[in-house]
Amino acid sequence: MSAAIEVVDLTNAFGERVIHQHLDLRVESGEVLGVVGGSGTGKTVLLNSILGLKHPEDGVIRVFGEDTGPMSRDKRDELEKRWGVLFQQGALFSSLTVLENVASPLVEHTRLPSDTIREIAELKIAMVGLGPESHHLKPAELSGGMRKRVGLARALALDPELLFLDEPTAGLDPIGAAAFDELIAQLQKNLDLTVFMITHDLDSLYAICDRVAVLADKKVVEVAPPRELEKSNHPWIRNYFLGPRGRAARAAMEPA
Repeated sequence: MSAAIEVVDLTNAFGERVIHQHLDLRVESGEVLGVVGGSGTGKTVLLNSILGLKHPEDGVIRVFGEDTGPMSRDKRDELEKRWGVLFQQGALFSSLTVLENVASPLVEHTRLPSDTIREIAELKIAMVGLGPESHHLKPAELSGGMRKRVGLARALALDPELLFLDEPTAGLDPIGAAAFDELIAQLQKNLDLTVFMITHDLDSLYAICDRVAVLADKKVVEVAPPRELEKSNHPWIRNYFLGPRGRAARAAMEPA
């Protein structure tokens, strides 16, 4: 299996504070990889480094086999069309309607006719489970779950191969979070997506992740399916997966 993302010997720092040191990570094409870690371990910093929003102090990041470090602006623009990002809270444009938000990547990156852009945006909105009645609503008129779905539709606007999710179920009630997990799993399968998902939600890890990368000690200390991580000797991993919440998430996945 080829790698969608390769991170090699990455170092990230803010002044004297070193966040990552000698961090290695490989995300296989077609998998759902969860990324977990305690507060301050740099989960979002890692995401921003891969996206090019944070320039690392050292190391190599390859996406689809291409070293992103020396890329020209034009080549990076082409690369960015191959991925979609769902930021926390959706990060929607408050002044635009749902339809306009979802259409915005198409307006920015393509020369398609306006009618075609509208049709594609309507299709993406339907794909995430929202109806036509949502098209003309502004973000302030949406529930938290709806905002996340609109953000997901916008992330899928350009038919990406790679999808980045930053805490996609944060702030959702258990029923809404489970429905969102199911939606991600369905879209990943139907669209053959590679998914890089930062989350603290143990239910999500067990429900949809093929593997989980654990950030600790300034690096990725283990990458394995959730069930295998239960056997880890690392103190943080044991506490996370074998604590009360971990046991509850694991029990929820057991057949009745």
